[in-house]
Amino acid sequence: MFKTLASVAAILLGAAIMMTGNSLLNLTLPLKLDAADFSPEAIGIVMAAYFAGLWAGSVYGRRLIGGVGHIRAFAGFAGIIGAVALAYPLLFNTVSWGILRFLAGFCIAGVFAVMESWLNERSENETRGQVLSIYMIVMYAAGISGQLMVNLWDLRALEGFIMAALLTSLSIVPVVLTRVEAPKLDRIEPLSIRELYRASPLAVTGSAGAGAVMSSYYGMGPVFASGAGFSVFQVSVFMASVIFGGMALQWPIGRISDRFDRRRVLLGVLSAVVAVCAAGAAAILGEAPFWAFIVIAMLLGGGMTTIYPICIAQVFDYLPRERYVAASGGLIMAYAVGATFGPIVSAFGIGRLGPPAFFGFIGAVLAALAIFVLYRMTERASVPLDLQEPVVAVTRMSPAVAELDPRAAPAEE
Repeated sequence: MFKTLASVAAILLGAAIMMTGNSLLNLTLPLKLDAADFSPEAIGIVMAAYFAGLWAGSVYGRRLIGGVGHIRAFAGFAGIIGAVALAYPLLFNTVSWGILRFLAGFCIAGVFAVMESWLNERSENETRGQVLSIYMIVMYAAGISGQLMVNLWDLRALEGFIMAALLTSLSIVPVVLTRVEAPKLDRIEPLSIRELYRASPLAVTGSAGAGAVMSSYYGMGPVFASGAGFSVFQVSVFMASVIFGGMALQWPIGRISDRFDRRRVLLGVLSAVVAVCAAGAAAILGEAPFWAFIVIAMLLGGGMTTIYPICIAQVFDYLPRERYVAASGGLIMAYAVGATFGPIVSAFGIGRLGPPAFFGFIGAVLAALAIFVLYRMTERASVPLDLQEPVVAVTRMSPAVAELDPRAAPAEE
C-alpha cells in the first residue's frame, strides 16, 4: 500500500492542489454573481459553460496532450486555468465569464486527463483498485476543502480569485518535477452514444440524468442557498455536505448493488432521493432549521453520486472487457451533455418559481429516470448476480480515468 502511494504521491499532490483551487472557484463564482444581482438564468448559463468546456476538453484535450507531451500539456492547461481565475474580476460580465468558464472547463478536462493517465501508468493490475481508491479520497477531501475556503475572505474582495490562481500555479510544481516517465497516450475513441444506447439504454440515460442533477447542484446550489437566506458560511457547508455524503454513502450503496439486481437498487436509490427532494422543497416552504438542510444535502449527495457508477457497471455487464475503456469514455460524454443543460433548466426554474424549484428540478429528473428504470425492467431480463461487474466509484473529470478502472485491466494470460 505504502509503495503504491509513494509511486504516485507527486501526481496525487498536484491533483489535490488543483482540485482545491477549482472547488474554491466553483463556489466563489455563483456567489459573486448572485451578490451582484445577476438573474438566476444568467448565472445558470455561466455555470453551464464550464460543463460544456469539460465535454469539449474530454473530446479534444487528449489530442493536444498527444501532440506536445504530458508535462508541457499539463503546464499549459494549468497556466491557462490560473490566468482565467485572475481574469474573472477584470471582466465582470456574463458573456466574458461564460467564455472564461468554457475555457476553464476545457483545460480542467485536459489537466485531469494528464494526471489520470499518469496514475494509470504507475498502476499494476493488482494495484489499480488501491490507486483509484486513494485518488477518489483525495478528490473528495480537496473538493470539501475548497468549498470551505470561501469563508476566509469577504466575498466582495479579490482574495478568492487570487488564491485559486495561486493553488493552480502550485499544482504544477509536483507534476513537472516528478521523475516518473510520461506514459504513452494510446488513441482510444469512446464508443458513440448510439452504440452505448444499443448496449444499455439505461446506462446512457442514467449517465445523462446524473450529469444534469449533479451540475445543477454544483452550479445552482449556491444560488438556491443564498436565495433561501443562508449566510456565506452556511452556503459553503451546504455545498460541502453533498460531497461528504457522496464520499460516505457511495461505497455501501455500491456494495448493495453488487449483491442484488442493480436495477432494483438503482430504483430504490432514485425513489429515496426523490423523497429527499420533496423534503427539501417542504423544508424551504416551512422554513426548517439549517441542520435539516445539511442532512438533506448529505442524503442527496449519497444518492446522486451513486447513479453514474451504477450506470457504468450496468453497461459493462453487456460488453466484452476490451471495450470497457471506450464505453467509460462514451458515458462521460453522455454525463457531460446532461451536465451542460442541468444548470440552465434549473436556473430558469428558480428564476420563475423561486428556491423550491431547485429541489423540484432535481426531483423531477430523478423521478423520470426512475420511471425509465421500471420500463427497462420490463424490456430485458436482469443479468445473473454472478455475472454482474462490481460497482466502482470513479471520477467524471476525463475519459482517462477509465484506464485506471480495475475492471478494465487487461486479463491475465
